[in-house]
Amino acid sequence: MELCTILQPECTTCATPGSKKKVLELISNLVAAQYPTLSSQEVFESLLAREKMGSTGIGNGIAIPHGRLTTIDHPIAIFIKCEEAIAFDAIDKQPVDLLFALLVPADQCQQHLGTLSSMAQKLSDKQILKQLRKTHDATELYQVITA
Repeated sequence: MELCTILQPECTTCATPGSKKKVLELISNLVAAQYPTLSSQEVFESLLAREKMGSTGIGNGIAIPHGRLTTIDHPIAIFIKCEEAIAFDAIDKQPVDLLFALLVPADQCQQHLGTLSSMAQKLSDKQILKQLRKTHDATELYQVITA
């Protein structure tokens, strides 16, 4: 699946959320703003439920929060670059500054494991990480992540 089919430019941003909870709220608010049929609370609770099972901080300053929703029929992605890294309980104990969030239909989780895997692989490329961290705005961030 092409990333640009599930990640809209409006769901890509640079921000300074300050904490794990605040960044999950930011993700939820971005989704609700772009998809009015979804409530930010519903999205937040889905992301939080997954985080309670174990942190989605995969190391090297990266987190891939994800959740399941019964109210969507296609995946929705969000990409955030934190201007200041935040504590995220990552496996390497390092703060996180890049987050790729994915919301999937509850009945299609298996189909989207590949999307999570391919994003994790893309974010393990040192050149891509360097480019992402050098971006100055959401437009540039979107261009780099979808290239």
